[in-house]
Amino acid sequence: MRVRDLPRNDRLYSSNVYLVLGDWSKIDDVNTLVDAGADPAVMGFIDDAPTGVGKKKVDLVILTHHHYDHALMLPAIRAAHAPGVAAWGHAVEGVDLQLTDGQRLHVGDGWLEVIHTPAHTDDSICLYSESNRALFVGDTPVIVRTDDHVYSDAFVDAITRIAARPVDVIYFGHGDPLTEACNERLQESLVHLRRAAAGAR
Repeated sequence: MRVRDLPRNDRLYSSNVYLVLGDWSKIDDVNTLVDAGADPAVMGFIDDAPTGVGKKKVDLVILTHHHYDHALMLPAIRAAHAPGVAAWGHAVEGVDLQLTDGQRLHVGDGWLEVIHTPAHTDDSICLYSESNRALFVGDTPVIVRTDDHVYSDAFVDAITRIAARPVDVIYFGHGDPLTEACNERLQESLVHLRRAAAGAR
């Protein structure tokens, strides 16, 4: 599985957009965008990507949540490439696949597991690749540094499940990926989440 990131434009407020491809661009790979962003440059980014001969440039778009900086370019991408669209719930118009917790999606030449993480928004999800030990988190606050905010039990449960998986890279909705000590950071977050929950009881 290859992950390409749309170069960021610091003058424009947009999420990161990740294009997930198979290692060899085989005909049955599912070329997938994780989030659509708000930057029109995504159209050229898609057109220039090495997505394989005789294949659609984008087969699937997965939205990590509905906020405009993650979804604004979706109509243009749909018009140009006619991908399927997957998201949690009904917050985005034109979703073809309503996601469920634990669902597995064929992405690139591998699979991503959907993990519902209701915190930033009720429809927020993370996506985990077991083969690449990679985690796409959108704006889900998986790195928690203090005990001063109480999150829902459902969110703490989701982070507990995520922290139990081996993670080598975390792809955030904004900023650079985390490539060092990912599991340690997730475990630290879990400690803060549990302390905050215990203190609120």
